[in-house]
Amino acid sequence: MQATALQPASNGADWGESAVWIWKGYRCHWRVLGDPKAPAMILLHGFGASSSHWRHNAAPLTKAGYRVYGLDLIGFGRSEQPGLHPHIRLDNRLWARQVAGFLEQVVQQPAVLVGNSLGGLTALTTAAFRPEWVTAVVAAPLPDPALMQPLPRRQPRRLRQLKRRTVELLCRLLPLELLVPLISRTALLRIGLQGAYSRSIRHDRELHQLIASPARRPTAARSLRAMSIGMALRPRGATAPALLERLAKHDQPKPLLLIWGRQDRFVPLLIGEKLQQQHSWLKLRILDGSGHCPHDESPEHFHQELLRWLDLNLGRTSALEAQQRA
Repeated sequence: MQATALQPASNGADWGESAVWIWKGYRCHWRVLGDPKAPAMILLHGFGASSSHWRHNAAPLTKAGYRVYGLDLIGFGRSEQPGLHPHIRLDNRLWARQVAGFLEQVVQQPAVLVGNSLGGLTALTTAAFRPEWVTAVVAAPLPDPALMQPLPRRQPRRLRQLKRRTVELLCRLLPLELLVPLISRTALLRIGLQGAYSRSIRHDRELHQLIASPARRPTAARSLRAMSIGMALRPRGATAPALLERLAKHDQPKPLLLIWGRQDRFVPLLIGEKLQQQHSWLKLRILDGSGHCPHDESPEHFHQELLRWLDLNLGRTSALEAQQRA
């Protein structure tokens, strides 16, 4: 493990103290805020975002009694943006291994994993394969096309080969080197971002910048191509339905909370309600007036639901909850 300290940062998008950690040869950016003796919580961002997207959450969660970490997943934020590799798939299994390595080498204690969208899927994957490093999982929300149409348990080899070749061909033909810079520097980015929010984000310059900056890096397009292929070609065992099945088979499944914005246009609430019916051991909380990023759009309501659930499931009372009761 190798870590290089960077200059401390302020609140907002540059919250906490920032550093770089080298994992498997990849440079990984991370942040931390809070008492080193407090229980650990890791915040995992969604697709296209970074640890900066937890700008409204780190300080309140620290005040609630947690040492809060933010990790930029490989390919995102300030972490390295690798391209296609013959032996490495850039998918939620790799990100889960990154998170497990971060827990083992940097945090050095089990932690609560809180993820938005892709970060929620990564948190679930980490808990399924490395449960010893996870105390609880929160996915806000949990996205995966397989939740709508699960993959068959075993596809014929010829069909798998055809799918792989087709996906790789299509992703290689896409002119991402032209599209990614175009989107990141025009109103197309704001239009796409607005789809993730219920409220207007027209004047939220900080949000626009924290999403646009990583996309403007010269390595962004190659990394997007690699993760598009990686996620499309995942085996069934790496999809959310299979991960939930795996987690449910544990003697004591890790506590799992789903937080869903009622106005989520990217991942409909219907999916969360269906999951609650299928898996009685997980809990679902719905936030009115929120879209796909409830942690950023309704942070106070998000914290309230998150901390109340953690208090019930981890047998502790947060500092914030104690203040409210007093």
